[in-house]
Amino acid sequence: MTIREQTEEIERRTLHPKACLSSQSKGRLKPEKEGEIRTCFQRDRDRVIHSKAFRRLKHKTQVFLAPRGDHYRTRLTHVLEVSQIARTTARALRLNEDLTEAIALGHDLGHTPFGHAGEAILREIHPGGFDHYKQSLRVIDFLEKNGEGLNLTQEVRDGIVKHSKGKGLIIPELKADRADTLEGQLVRVSDIIAYVNHDLDDATRAGVIKRSDIPKKIIKVLGDRHSKRIDTMVKDFIYQSLKTDLEELQMTEEILSAIYTLRDFLFEQVYESDKIIEEFKKAKKVLQDLYEYYLEHIDEVFVTIPKKEKLDKHRVVCDFIAGMTDRFALMTYERLFLPQQWTVL
Repeated sequence: MTIREQTEEIERRTLHPKACLSSQSKGRLKPEKEGEIRTCFQRDRDRVIHSKAFRRLKHKTQVFLAPRGDHYRTRLTHVLEVSQIARTTARALRLNEDLTEAIALGHDLGHTPFGHAGEAILREIHPGGFDHYKQSLRVIDFLEKNGEGLNLTQEVRDGIVKHSKGKGLIIPELKADRADTLEGQLVRVSDIIAYVNHDLDDATRAGVIKRSDIPKKIIKVLGDRHSKRIDTMVKDFIYQSLKTDLEELQMTEEILSAIYTLRDFLFEQVYESDKIIEEFKKAKKVLQDLYEYYLEHIDEVFVTIPKKEKLDKHRVVCDFIAGMTDRFALMTYERLFLPQQWTVL
C-alpha cells in the first residue's frame, strides 16, 4: 500500500460514517492520477496555499480599507482563522479535516480589493454582475496557472461556492442551498463565527465602536471577551450537531439568535457606518476609474489574463481588477491618474 492508501484506510476506520472520505471523492474536472503520499483533499489544500491568489489575500481588505495598523485582519488572516475554527470543529465531529481545511483556505480566493465594497462596485459596473464566491471558482478553475486552473476536487469546489451567506441564514433550511458535504456546511458556519468576532475586535480597536456599545444580549449569551465568544459558539455548534449524530449540523436557537443580533449590530454600526461608507465612496471612485481605463486600454491586461477569453473585454477587465490587492489598486490609480513628480538626473 502507498502512504496515500494507508491514510485513506485510516479515514475509513476512524472518521464518522457521514464524513466525506478522500477515497470516495467525485473527482476533478480534469481527471488526474492519484499521488503516492497525499490524498486528493491534501493536494487541494496545498494547491490553494501555493497559489498566487492565496498570497494576494495578505494585502486585501477584510473590513478596513488598506489598514496601516499591524494588528487589523486581512483576507489572509481571516481565512486562517476560519480554517482553525473549522478544523477544531471537524476533528471534534470526526469529519474530514483535510477537506475542511482546503475549503476554508480557498473560500475567499475570488474576493476583490477593498472587501465587500469592491464586490458591490464590480457587481454594479460589470454587465454580468459579480459575486466573490463565483469568482473564487473562476480563480481555481481558470485564472490560476495561466489558464490551467488548480483543478480542485468537486467537493472543495462545492464547499467554496456555497459558503457565502451575506445577511441570509447561517444554516440554510433548503438542502439545495447547503454544501453537499458536512465539511462544506461546517466551513459556512465557521466563516461567520470567525468574521463576526474578529470584525467586532477590529472595529473596537479602530474606535468605530466602543465596548459599551455592544448589545447586552451579546455579552450575556456569548461572553464578554473575544476568545470566550468564539468558544461559546464553537462548543454549541459541536454539541448540538453531535446530538443529531450528524444527521444535521445545528446550533441552539439561543446562540443562533445571539449571532444574528451581533451580525445585525455589525452591519448597522460598522459595515454601513458613516466612517466606513465614506471610505467605500473613495474605493468606488478608484475601481470605477480603473475599470473604465482598462476597457479603453485592454492590451495592458492581456499579459495577466489567459488568452482564450480575451474576446470579452468586460470579463477580462473584471478578472484583472478583482485580482488586485488594495495597495496595488491604489498604486495603479496613482500612476494612471495623479501627476507624478519629475526626477532630474
